[in-house]
Amino acid sequence: MKITINVDCTPEEARTFFGLPDLTAVNQVVTDALAIRVQENIDTLSDPVRFWERAMATGGQSFEAMQAAFSSTNKGSSD
Repeated sequence: MKITINVDCTPEEARTFFGLPDLTAVNQVVTDALAIRVQENIDTLSDPVRFWERAMATGGQSFEAMQAAFSSTNKGSSD
């Protein structure tokens, strides 16, 4: 036997019903910050040379951080 229940409500009504917090303000802050960063870096995206220079500069640091994390994990597991 199957029972189907359709509930017609807005996301705000569902959130209130389940007791979930309203994160609209937090979402707006994050979205605004992301929009500002995109506007600041839009020139990098349109210039391939600057894009790859920045990507390679941060890519090396990320790779070294990943190696350090793996190294510390392996040292901890061999004890």
